[in-house]
Amino acid sequence: MTNQLVGIAASDGIAIGKAYLLTEPDLSFDKVSITDPEGEIKRLLDSFEKSKNEIQGIREHVAKAVGEDEAQVFDAHLMVLSDPELFDGIKNDITENMVNAEAALSTVATMYISMFESMEDNPYMQERAADIKDVTERVMGHLLGVKIPSPATINEEVVIVAKDLTPSDTAQLNRDYVKGFVTDIGGRTSHSAIMARSLEIPAVVGTKEVTQVIAEGDMVIIDGLEGDIIIRPNEETIAVYQEKAAAFKEQQLEWAKLKDSKSLSKDGKQIEIAANIGTPKDLTGVIENGAEGIGLYRTEFLYMDSEDFPTEDEQYEAYKAVLEGVNGQAVVVRTMDIGGDKELPYLQLPEEMNPFLGYRAVRISLAETEMFRTQLRALLRASVHGKLRIMFPMIATVNEFRDAKAILDEEKAKLEAEGTEVSNEIQVGIMIEIPAAAVLAHQFAKEVDFFSIGTNDLIQYTMAADRMNERVSYLYQPYNPAILTLLKHVIDSAHAEGKWVGMCGEMAGDQTAVPLLLGLGLDEFSMSASSVLKTRSLVAKLDSKEMEKLANKAINECATVEEVIALVEEMQELIK
Repeated sequence: MTNQLVGIAASDGIAIGKAYLLTEPDLSFDKVSITDPEGEIKRLLDSFEKSKNEIQGIREHVAKAVGEDEAQVFDAHLMVLSDPELFDGIKNDITENMVNAEAALSTVATMYISMFESMEDNPYMQERAADIKDVTERVMGHLLGVKIPSPATINEEVVIVAKDLTPSDTAQLNRDYVKGFVTDIGGRTSHSAIMARSLEIPAVVGTKEVTQVIAEGDMVIIDGLEGDIIIRPNEETIAVYQEKAAAFKEQQLEWAKLKDSKSLSKDGKQIEIAANIGTPKDLTGVIENGAEGIGLYRTEFLYMDSEDFPTEDEQYEAYKAVLEGVNGQAVVVRTMDIGGDKELPYLQLPEEMNPFLGYRAVRISLAETEMFRTQLRALLRASVHGKLRIMFPMIATVNEFRDAKAILDEEKAKLEAEGTEVSNEIQVGIMIEIPAAAVLAHQFAKEVDFFSIGTNDLIQYTMAADRMNERVSYLYQPYNPAILTLLKHVIDSAHAEGKWVGMCGEMAGDQTAVPLLLGLGLDEFSMSASSVLKTRSLVAKLDSKEMEKLANKAINECATVEEVIALVEEMQELIK
């Protein structure tokens, strides 16, 4: 029977394929007494061998598709499976207590996990607890005959169905086989949505119940343009969506003609449309989509993809690769933004009631100055290889900016004293993502070289609504007149001091927001690379002076987000 769900359109395109459920498997079992311990040990050995083969295959795939550094995390898993103490411990429990392999595995694994987790003074050993948990769950799956989902082992065209996708999940996705994904939770600014746009695959998020209504192997259609999910469609419906997919491909070919064009409005106003990236590997999409530089390089992925703090030389090579890879275009590098929902296993952060309002981003950098100085030295050394712009995240006060800038200046002076060449053309700015900084933008503008507005956080902080909380997601309103008023103040304040303003939040590529942002005078729009050409095409249809009137009307005459959307839709009908 055909069924339909509606979610949030997170990444453009149409995907049609069989469902691959990336969900937590049921690993429940009964503890039973046995009479054949040798048979249980044989089952255990077979499960260990199958797990080794699977993990080796995953490792090879990740090394080829993502990189050798990322693949090394699976070496730790292979080491766990090769540890004779673990295997012998389980074997002894089977023979001494005459219990089934499942029960013995659970007992021994739980003991090791608890032991390693308790080593609070040794972060490396605490990390091993997670490795043991992952590996023993895989072994348990083989004992029970239950499939353990592994995105890296997918070898046919599928649509991923999941509650959500973690960074490690998305790192294993192969675009040749994964045609799209749909999730229970999330919004347009969630990690999984951003990754879908980076991978340029269709996605719908926030369906609330997709994992409950789709079974493994079900035929599924994902409409990333409208946010619709069609489950078990008939042939007629499939044909309709195949036509829609073909029409979208034609539209993409039209957008592709703008790859080498300047980003000009209908009346000739030039803006800059840049791309957001997480690693140097993302440069391919940036170049293929004709982005005019990098508006946000999320350096925290260097830390998240490493088993320890990346060294100065490792960071230098990554920054150099990006600066050289954009052929002289500007690269805005955000210093490490860890905290909130981004954690490092080797950096012990305090338990907090509200981590998004707590110890994160520049607050960590100003406290952990050795880590901060290492990153700044790497950036300064790389600055001679391109047009570098350094940006500090989560700045709330002018003194925070001054303190961060002072450390940057100190490291620059040290490098120059050592005889290391450093560019004298580096611009230094801040992300505007805390309402206090937005309100005080007229003072910040006197000291910074630029602003880049991080709307993902600015909106949730202004509206006091967690963007990942489905119960208050209705309050995550990019077009709310209050948000637009804040944006206007930030942009006007920067321009009054002769400074430029960019936006690196997801709002920059939002097709409803673009006319308003153009009208507010935004200079640089930075977004997922897959949105660049579509946005350039839209800007070419817009008269900047008319958009200025539109934005002012939205701020001065609209009281609700619905009124603003209606205003923009009325304008869009006129330019079709």
